[in-house]
Amino acid sequence: MAKTATAEKEAKKTTKKKATVKKAAKTGKKYLVIVESPAKAATIGKFLGNNYKIEASMGHVRDMPKSQMGIDFEHDFEPKYITIRGKGELLGKLRKDAKAADKVYLATDPDREGEAISWHLMKALKLDEVKNKSVYRISFNEITKNAVKASLKAPRTLDMNLVNAQQTRRMLDRMVGYRISPLLWAKVKRGLSAGRVQSVALRMICDREDEINAFIPEEYWNLDASFKIAGMKKPLTARYYGPADSGKEEKAKGAKTVIRSKAELDAVMKDLENVSYLVDEVKKGERVKKAPIPFTTSTMQQEASKALNFSTQKTMRLAQQLYEGVEVKGHGTIGLITYLRTDSTRIAEEADAAARAFVKEHYGENYMAAGEPAKKNAGKIQDAHEAIRPTDISLTPVMVKESLPRDLFRLYQLIWKRFAASRMAPAVYETTMVKIRGGNQLFSAAASRLSFDGFMSVYVDADDEEEKGQTMGAMEKGSALSLEKLEPSQHFTQPPAHYTEASLVKALEEQGIGRPSTYAPTITTIIARRYVAKENKNLYVTELGEVVNRIMKQSFPSIVDVSFTANMESLLDKVADGTVAWKTVVSNFYPDLDEAVTIAEKELESVKIEDEVTDEICELCGRNMVIKYGPHGKFLACPGFPDCKNTKPYLEKIGVPCPKCGKEVVRKKTKKGRLYYGCEANPDCDFMSWQKPSTQKCPKCGSYMVEKGSKLLCADETCGYRMDPAEKEK
Repeated sequence: MAKTATAEKEAKKTTKKKATVKKAAKTGKKYLVIVESPAKAATIGKFLGNNYKIEASMGHVRDMPKSQMGIDFEHDFEPKYITIRGKGELLGKLRKDAKAADKVYLATDPDREGEAISWHLMKALKLDEVKNKSVYRISFNEITKNAVKASLKAPRTLDMNLVNAQQTRRMLDRMVGYRISPLLWAKVKRGLSAGRVQSVALRMICDREDEINAFIPEEYWNLDASFKIAGMKKPLTARYYGPADSGKEEKAKGAKTVIRSKAELDAVMKDLENVSYLVDEVKKGERVKKAPIPFTTSTMQQEASKALNFSTQKTMRLAQQLYEGVEVKGHGTIGLITYLRTDSTRIAEEADAAARAFVKEHYGENYMAAGEPAKKNAGKIQDAHEAIRPTDISLTPVMVKESLPRDLFRLYQLIWKRFAASRMAPAVYETTMVKIRGGNQLFSAAASRLSFDGFMSVYVDADDEEEKGQTMGAMEKGSALSLEKLEPSQHFTQPPAHYTEASLVKALEEQGIGRPSTYAPTITTIIARRYVAKENKNLYVTELGEVVNRIMKQSFPSIVDVSFTANMESLLDKVADGTVAWKTVVSNFYPDLDEAVTIAEKELESVKIEDEVTDEICELCGRNMVIKYGPHGKFLACPGFPDCKNTKPYLEKIGVPCPKCGKEVVRKKTKKGRLYYGCEANPDCDFMSWQKPSTQKCPKCGSYMVEKGSKLLCADETCGYRMDPAEKEK
């Protein structure tokens, strides 16, 4: 009887469940989840049951109108939003889905931009106006089954502080772009445009270019000594260190003496004539190399640039795919990394524990990091996010390689290795430092041997050079050494390096300019507008970039001021944490901008460029061609347009004869816009120089000289002759 009762009870449950499913099928899905992209929707859809419908908003659905500023200055700076063109049909479908659902979950990305998209969706779908409709905001740092289901158990309301921070950034950028860009277009006729963050980035590149152009190389010499060591096949090489009895403070601090001229070198060489050499000092020690910290957006972009030669834009595109979900054999569609826009180095406790356990199992307990992670985040960092890490440490690069395209795999491998290494023990080197005395002079040599590889068994930073130490053998203080040879070499100090995408991202972050979401679009924009040219990773300012930067510095100094822009970023952070009202930031910013634009409208009239008539004759119609200005800089055009449409490149002569053939030197541009100096007779003459050549010859070697700031330098670096025209001296 008991079994029969139980069977009847189970039958009733099954019937009831079937009825529920049938009812759900008739009425549609009970819950609607809205994300930004179809890829994210597809991944999440595989984690949730039949009661959930997942739809994508395809990014933002509302924005300020392109045809106007979109800010109501007369009514407390209220922004005006309209539906983005082409999104009407999508919104109509989402409204129907929302109306049919019992609950709506806004599941956009876990940052300011994602919060703003959720808010715009709520407004566009009028979800805040519908009674008895449950609308929730959910967010997750990784798109995994556990993370998504956990977020559904802990829904929240929209964070208006984050929304307002995004609104404020958008409005500040809109004010700068819509007030300054039309002014530049009207007054300078170059199709120019300005931006709040990119104009600062452009200035930083221009300032670096100025430093490089003004840099005066300084001569110095190295002096290497090779010694025979008993029992060693290769000689020991030591570098000149300085006088043994110097007694200077610098020596106490371990500073080397720099040989600055041939005369100083000759004095040292004379002092070393007929001397004997012996080991003056031997120091043995240990050097510990700490494990790296996990990637932030900035460090990921930098390392991907250096190690994989990826642009910042490509890195973010690939990281977005890894975050949103990819098909992995045996695992289905899963998100492989955590959220990609972060400046935090924090790691969730569960992920930290899993990584340490993985290291212990696969490498051994001595490879596991000891104690707790030491890195603390700086005050400006929004610590709601984690660092960038794999969502599952057990999914090694080898396990996913067959499932991923080559570049996607390479970025995942870089992220996986960096995170695994961050949970590992330091590497340890045994070090030996030797001082060798020859008469009154000292030479030094160093060697290091990796005694424990630690984290380096998994990951080596792209900047880490191989240890160049040498084997020293058994050396003791007082041991005599046999000199093989002394080898002097002349060198010149080098100017600061041109920015690369990696080093510019690092500089922007250090200066507090922009945030993780803005680095890639900022660099992409200044390259796309041809303000900056990228050649062999280096970023060079173009003629167009020089013009834009000069005008911005002259008329809008605060906009391109690094400190001012960094302060604005700090204020946006304060809006995000609710300590500063967003309208206070906007209302304080605009009056100064408005005043600067008003002044510039009057002053820039004096630099309005008219078409300049040249001696170049149009071969099609015989008119004198004129200099025009286009988006890529100067060019020659026939004034008979539209009857004659002849154009040709403009080559600006600089009044200097070519050092090779005697014809005129002209300013030219590479295909990407970098300026240089070449011969007008090209291709018959191949002369070129990155610096402007002078009419003067070097009195020392006869080579041509180039202008460097206020000085003239011999173009032959090995000569090293320099002249100050004002003082007529070297």
